[in-house]
Formats: sequence, C-alpha cells, structure tokens
Amino acid sequence: MLTRPDVAIVGAGPVGLAIAWRCASRGLRVTVHDPAPGSGASHVAAGMLSPVAEAYFGEHELTGLLAESAARWPRFAADLAEASGADVGYRADGTLVVGLTADDLAEARRLWSYQQGVGLPITPLRPSELRDREPALAPRVRGGAVAPGDHQVDPRRLVAALRAAAERAGAVLRPARVGALSEVDARITVVAAGCGAAALTGLPVRPVKGQVLRLRAPGRGAPDFRHVIRGYADGESIYLVPRDSGEVVVGATVEERADTEVTAGAVLRLLRAAVDLVPELAEYELVEATAGLRPGTPDNAPVIGPLPGRPGVLVATGHHRHGIVLTPVTADLVTELIVTGEPDPLLAPFTPDRFGKEPRWN
Repeated sequence: MLTRPDVAIVGAGPVGLAIAWRCASRGLRVTVHDPAPGSGASHVAAGMLSPVAEAYFGEHELTGLLAESAARWPRFAADLAEASGADVGYRADGTLVVGLTADDLAEARRLWSYQQGVGLPITPLRPSELRDREPALAPRVRGGAVAPGDHQVDPRRLVAALRAAAERAGAVLRPARVGALSEVDARITVVAAGCGAAALTGLPVRPVKGQVLRLRAPGRGAPDFRHVIRGYADGESIYLVPRDSGEVVVGATVEERADTEVTAGAVLRLLRAAVDLVPELAEYELVEATAGLRPGTPDNAPVIGPLPGRPGVLVATGHHRHGIVLTPVTADLVTELIVTGEPDPLLAPFTPDRFGKEPRWN
C-alpha cells in the first residue's frame, strides 16, 4: 500500500525542486509532479542574482525580498553542492551596469540614484574605471557603475543539482502532468508550476515571453570578460552573462505574449546591442536562440503562501524575472510554513490574498 505523502509539489523548476529538497531534508515524505522537470522558464534563464540591478521604482518590498534571498545564496549554493555532489556555477564576480550613449547613461543614472537612495550597494564609475575592470568594453561606452553583490549561477546546472539533492533526500519525482488539484492526494499541496499555476489556482499569473541567445567564445575558452554586464545600448536593455565554459548568455526581450517562437527581429536587436557594448562578441559562435515564458503577476511580485478558500494548498509562483535569485528564500519560507504552520513575516506582502477576490481553481 502506498503511503500518502506529506507534501506534493506541482512543478519541478528550481523553486519546486528546492522546496522538495528542503522538505525531504526535514524528514517529510515528498512527491514532485512534472512531466518535464526543468523545461520551463529556468531552461531559458540567464541566472543573474541581481538584487541591486533588478531594483526598480515602486517595488520596495520586492527589493527587500531580493536582497534577503541574494544574501542566502552563498550558503544555499554550498549546501546544495554538498547535498548533490554537483557544481551549480555560482560566481561572485559582480555586475557592471553601463550606458552606451549619453541618453543611455542618463537613464541608468536615474535608476542608480533610486537604488542608492534605498541603501543598495552600487557605485558609479568613470569610463576609464569601467575599462580598467573590463577592457573588452567598447570605447564608446559613456559610463557605468559596479554592483559587487550582484552575482550569477547557471540555472540548468542548478536544476540538475536540485533534482539530485531532492532525490537523495528521499523525494520522489512523478513524470506526469497535473490537470487539476483534485488529482493530487497529499496533506499539503504546493503549486510551483510557473505559468501553469493560473489554470490550477485561478490566480492572475500571466506569461511574459523572453527571448535569449547563447554564444560561445572562439576556441571554447573562457570569455574575455568576467563580470555580468547589464545596461543600455541605444535604448535597448541588454545583459551579457559570461560562463567559465566559454558560454555567454545574451538577453532578454520582455514581451506580453504567450508563444515561444524565436523571431529574427529579437535576435537582431539583442546581437546589435551586445556587440555595441562588447565588440569582440561579433566573433563568437551563435549556438542557441530560445524563448521562454516568465510567470508574471499584476504587481511583478511573487505569490507565496496559502491559497484562499483551499485548505492545504500553498502556492509558490509568479516570480517573473526573479525566479532564480528568489529560489532560496522561497524554499525556506514555504518549508517553514509547512513544518511549523507559522508564516514568516517576510511572506506578508506576497500572499495570494492580496489580489482581493477568492480565486477560482481547478
């Protein structure tokens, strides 16, 4: 006779697998339901851990959660490496935020002023100081800043490590799609299904398309720059994420649509902006162009906590651009809620009931 699990998790992206690992490590019986683990937004994501560069006007509470989760990342990465026996590509080289033109720099400075005003560590640099740090930057770059606490991880390696850690801790993965919550039998069900959470819970989670490119350095050596580079190039927002493997991730579009087609126009814009900032990228091999769907919400913040009107159901979704950086804190908050029954005060701004009316679920 099969034992009813303590926790059933719908969705095997980084958030779902991290919750599974943490819960199983606490001695709970855990099952994870997903027909294709790690095939969602995380497969396309660049893996930037950017509590500073991702801090935007009007998102004060979200900024606090980003900073809290980023602070947990070093310990989380170390624990995960020990539990899984795998390296997740965590790098702490920091991030440069740059502006190519005078208009680009003015836009960047407006945001830096806000970020400094809320106490975030970002320091403006002159063009010569930028190129001292990264000689590969184009001479045209007008200026920038450094965010030393904005790091990176490789999301594809992260998913593999989380799956290994969860299974080693005793979690069971079931490669099946869940069409309705009534199909799941467990003491607690956690919906961590990204964009799929909308149909399961009735919450206002929408798909936000992002197109991303992957380049490879000539000779498969490491790229000639080590910082994550973010910024603006003739009005185009861009990021460049170098990996030790020689890969450079270039992204990303933000499109209010639900298809996953890669378009020529998006590839053109991303490559033009990337080469404008780091000219040597024109000689790199283009190895992949992909599109994924971020789970967005009306206020751009995640949805974490009990589903109104549905006892025994928790949600952990709606992370939009921040799914990777918010993985540790989401897993910790959900696991503690399951184990103790007491919500951490950090959850208060992000619970599902903030959207008002009781959702309709499947």
